[in-house]
Amino acid sequence: MAGATNVVDDAKTAVEDAKTKWEQVVDYVTGPELWFSVAFGAIRIALILLVSFLIIRIGRRVITQFFANKRRGPFRITERREATLNKLVLNTMSYVVYFMAFIMILETFNFEVGALLAGAGVAGLAIGFGAQNLVRDIISGFFIIFEDQFSVGDYIQTSGVEGFVEEVGLRTTKVKAWTGEVHILPNGNVTQVTNFSVHNSIAVVDVSIAYEEDIEAAEKVIQELLKEMPQRYESMLNVPELLGVQTLGASDVVMRIICEVNPMEHWAMARVIRKEVKNRLDAEGIEIPFPRMVMYSRDEEPNEPLDQGEKGGVS
Repeated sequence: MAGATNVVDDAKTAVEDAKTKWEQVVDYVTGPELWFSVAFGAIRIALILLVSFLIIRIGRRVITQFFANKRRGPFRITERREATLNKLVLNTMSYVVYFMAFIMILETFNFEVGALLAGAGVAGLAIGFGAQNLVRDIISGFFIIFEDQFSVGDYIQTSGVEGFVEEVGLRTTKVKAWTGEVHILPNGNVTQVTNFSVHNSIAVVDVSIAYEEDIEAAEKVIQELLKEMPQRYESMLNVPELLGVQTLGASDVVMRIICEVNPMEHWAMARVIRKEVKNRLDAEGIEIPFPRMVMYSRDEEPNEPLDQGEKGGVS
């Protein structure tokens, strides 16, 4: 009988304890202390985000103004390198501000940030052994920027990709092809780079002249034309040079013209030179050879060829 009484008393005690705890939970939830804490935390998080946004916005203006002042200062940097460093510094600043804001928000929720960072350091060391490619990409990106191998706006060829550099980061590089595709390359894969934008380009044009024409007269006409062209085309840095006869073809004499132009203007200027040379030779009556086929009939004597043109043209 006494055992049953003890069981009933224990059950009553447990029910009373549960009821007391529930009342405490209800009082805590409905009480002002919790809501003051929630409101304070929400206001603090909002202020952290607002201040972070303001810091990033002001930092962007300061960094942009800093690089703008560099153009007028004694220690000038190239426009290419300025665009690369400007974007890199802006991204780095944004990452740092976001990380600090994240840590402050965790502190608002009473997380032990010190222990969290210590654990992250140990975990990062373990992850580092498994993320060697990531580390390689970051180190390669650092040296690409430090050595100024290429910058934003350069036209490069690397890893089977060719195009204009849109962005250079610590981990990846974005290259946009002239047809519009954007290639994202890990910096660790950028092992060999051909940069077409560092020095001036050379436009190379081959012009075909018929064997029947006077080569010296054709050279004189072309040279007179080349002297006039730099005045009409600013991309030409000097007078184009006629090197002379390049090859003797099957039905044409090929002469080569070269011209130093601004970086990446060699394709456009080569097309201009071809057009100008064609028009000038036509005006002077100098023949540019065109495809010719000579046919003989077995039933006739081979002394009456049928001319249908001559092989050649401006290449």
